[in-house]
Amino acid sequence: MELNKLTLSDFTALFNVMWLDNVESMRRNAYESGIWKYMSIPENTGDSRRMTEIDLEQYASRKGEGDQASRARIQQGYTKDLLSYRVAKDVGISYEERTQNKYQTVIERLTNLAKLPINSIELDLSMRIANAENTSYSDKDGVLIDTTGGDALAWASTAHTLKASTTTYRNILANNPVPSRGAFEAMERMNQENSYNQFGEALPSMPWDIIFTTDDPQVCNLVSEYLESSGSPDFTNSQVKNVYQYKYKHVRLPRIMFTAAGARDTTKRNRWGMASSEGTTAYIGVWEEPHTLPFEVTTDRTDNYVTGVRAGYGICHVTGRGFSISYGDGTP
Repeated sequence: MELNKLTLSDFTALFNVMWLDNVESMRRNAYESGIWKYMSIPENTGDSRRMTEIDLEQYASRKGEGDQASRARIQQGYTKDLLSYRVAKDVGISYEERTQNKYQTVIERLTNLAKLPINSIELDLSMRIANAENTSYSDKDGVLIDTTGGDALAWASTAHTLKASTTTYRNILANNPVPSRGAFEAMERMNQENSYNQFGEALPSMPWDIIFTTDDPQVCNLVSEYLESSGSPDFTNSQVKNVYQYKYKHVRLPRIMFTAAGARDTTKRNRWGMASSEGTTAYIGVWEEPHTLPFEVTTDRTDNYVTGVRAGYGICHVTGRGFSISYGDGTP
């Protein structure tokens, strides 16, 4: 392909084709995990959404003959604002690159650019788990990110509160073990015993259908043995049924093991947990889907063509419902 014969519209069409190829092939592990509920937000409807929980008491009351039925109690839980922000990157194609037919250089630059907004979404979502015990962190641009829920606590806490009860609940597994059958069962029991509505009434455990980990090979292989073996991995007799087969979806989130700046952080390699795609109160709202911009001629007399990528979204959680974690480091 001779780049010097391409017009601005030709460059835009080329970039759009490359964009579609990359989007279709990229793994969006966190975005598609089910840990966060997805919301598509139309244009011209504001830059925020108020997320909340509303609970109804669990049981009806006895009604005597001729007596008036009692009114059901309804309780609004905590609220959290989902706030929009944008991410962007531009790249220029120089006059020399176009006229000297540096095709491979241009293609590589555009291919890498196409991945950036999706990578940013994956990193931002993963940082919520990497910092689940914190109430804030600084992102790669130095912006302080609020990671509290509506209860003003971190996503992971041993003392989450309820609006209409003094009862508290936890979603951090005691002693933070690495994955094992015993650890799975301990987390399942914790999830069951810490399910309440806002009145402090115990709830039947919601369906927990996700196990998430980093992409550490040892952790991933162990979880795969438990979730994908037809026979129990704890017994040599292959006729013993594996009770975990088909019970959970295993989601690998490699960027949990990153810092906010994108460097590797091996202290987080053993983080794992469970989530309920139905019961989670974590959200990602998308105001502006990742997309490309048309090529333009710069106005700074450099003779460059410039294009870019953009996306706009927000992330929040309301409470710790539907999310549980073990740091995998053995801390009490």
